[in-house]
This record gives sequence, structure tokens and C-alpha cells, in this order.
Amino acid sequence: MSLKIEAATLYDFPFSSSSFRLRIAMNIKGVAPARVEPVNLRTGDHLTPDYLRIAGAPVVPAVDFGAVAYTQSIALIEWLDTVYPGPRLIPEDPQTALIVRSMALAIACDIHPLNVPRVLKRLTGEMGLSDEARQDWYSHWAREGLSVLERQLEAQAERGEFCLGSAPTLADICLVPQVLNARRFNVKTEDFKRIGDIYDRCMSEEAFSKAAPKPD
Repeated sequence: MSLKIEAATLYDFPFSSSSFRLRIAMNIKGVAPARVEPVNLRTGDHLTPDYLRIAGAPVVPAVDFGAVAYTQSIALIEWLDTVYPGPRLIPEDPQTALIVRSMALAIACDIHPLNVPRVLKRLTGEMGLSDEARQDWYSHWAREGLSVLERQLEAQAERGEFCLGSAPTLADICLVPQVLNARRFNVKTEDFKRIGDIYDRCMSEEAFSKAAPKPD
């Protein structure tokens, strides 16, 4: 079975970091799905039986190819990089690819899961934390993860304008949504100079700015 994004339906929520990643990757590759269906995480669209029948999990993005649907943005981006020519999102050189994946997964696995809505809602719901305590939780883990990434970026000999070199990779695609989230929720990020410079450089690229969610 040959899967093509041009024949698929993308289930998307603008303010989802994972969806933002996939939109950036598609823009860089110059491809687009046949249809985009909105899934509002704030109103619980992702929890409906109809959506769960399609996606199999209460998450976005989901890409429905008709006979089968897939979730998990990193897997979908790696698939795009395998199937579609154009700028490489994961370098072909194994050592460089390892560096890119290391940075990307530090963001996607260590930072992002601790600030998704279902985690934050549980903190102020079942666990009874105040909004102030939830903000402190979010700020702590966002800064903890970004501190690690800042050190990784400073250690790279071949710095360039992006996370690694002169073109965006999977690492930049993962970084930008998390920086945007942190800034939207008033996390102090000014001391992460390298991260800030990369974010600004990425957002000057149409592939990133076009994919970004519009302010509420």
C-alpha cells in the first residue's frame, strides 16, 4: 500500500504543538493533505466516539489515509522525510542525524509531555492545584528542558543559524512550538539566547510562520 499525503485527511488543532510540528514539516516539503478537519481540544472533539474510531487515540495530529490512520507527529515527520524529496529534515549522515534526533527527542519526550492540556488540567482538577501552582509547574519543567537544550546547542561546533547548520531540521521543527508555548504562558526564556536566536530565525521562514497558530 502506497500512502500519499495528498490523498489523506489531516485532523488538526492549531494550538497543538504536535500539529504545529507536522504543519511545519509539510510546508518545508511543499506538500499538503487533501483535506484538513479541525479537532478542537478545548471543547473535547478529540474525545468523541467518532474521532476515536478514526484516530484510535484522543490526540492530534492524525492523518487518515482512508483505510488506515496514523498519529504521532515525529513518526509522521520521519515518514514524510522518507517518502518526499526536497530538503532533508533528518540528515543522511548517521552522526549528524543522531545529533538532530537527540535534540528533537529531548524536546518531544522531555519537555512537551509535561505541558500538554490533559496533564495541566489534571493538576488543577483531580489534584487540586491552584492556577498559580500549575503555572509554577509548567514554568519549572519548560525551563528545565530548555536549559538542557541550550547547553546542547552551545556545545555544537557547527552552529549555523539553526539548531544544526544552515537549514532547519527536525530539531528546529520541535523547538519552535515549545518556545511559542513558553512565551504564550509567560515563561521566562530571555536567558536562553541561542534558543531565542534560532526561534527568531525559524519564524522568519515562511514554512514556520505560515504553520504557526494565530493568536486567540
